[in-house]
Amino acid sequence: QVQLVESGGGLVQAGGSLRLSCAASGRTFSRYTMGWFRQAPGKEREFVASILWGGGETYYADSVKGRFTISRDNAKNMVYLQMNSPKTEETDVYYCAKHSGQYDSADYSGARDSEYHYWGRGTQVSVSS
Repeated sequence: QVQLVESGGGLVQAGGSLRLSCAASGRTFSRYTMGWFRQAPGKEREFVASILWGGGETYYADSVKGRFTISRDNAKNMVYLQMNSPKTEETDVYYCAKHSGQYDSADYSGARDSEYHYWGRGTQVSVSS
C-alpha cells in the first residue's frame, strides 16, 4: 500500500515563497509520474504540476509557470513543490498524487487527476495579501 504524506503548508505572504514536500512509501516510487494538485472548498480539483519518473520532464498549469517548480528525489522517495510569488487566490489545499501509469489519452503530461490512483491527505496553503 502506498502512502503519501504532504508537509510544508502554512501561511505565506503574497510574493513570498513556500516549499511543499511529499514523502512517499513504496519501492516503485521512482517508476511513476508524480503530481501536485490543489482544491479550494466548493471548487474542482485543479492540476498544478507533474514530474515524470526520471525527473527530466515537468509540466505546469499555465497559471503557475515561471513561479512554481516541481522536483523529485527518487533516492529519498520525495517530491517537492517550490512555490515562489504565490497569489492570494492560490489559497487551497495542496495534494500530492502518484500516477497509475495508465493514461486516458495521448496526453502524457499527467495533468488529468483521473489518472492518479494514490493521493495524500493534503496540506493547507494560505496566501495572505
